[in-house]
Amino acid sequence: MLSYSFKTLWNRTFLAVGPVWFLLVYAIWSSGQLENLQDRLTFLGIVIPGFILTYVSGFLIEKWHKKKKKQGM
Repeated sequence: MLSYSFKTLWNRTFLAVGPVWFLLVYAIWSSGQLENLQDRLTFLGIVIPGFILTYVSGFLIEKWHKKKKKQGM
């Protein structure tokens, strides 16, 4: 059994993953691969929503799991 709630563990995971994700984004940003403004905007338009979507999906998975577990009992 888990000692903490799923939300607590999920938030702690993102506190650890967030800085690593930021370092990866910074490495790509400063590498020179994004040559013009359109490339940079496209990159940010994918990375930022992707990070948020990944974060929110954890709570959606938890909600789905609780619903499924409740139906099974």
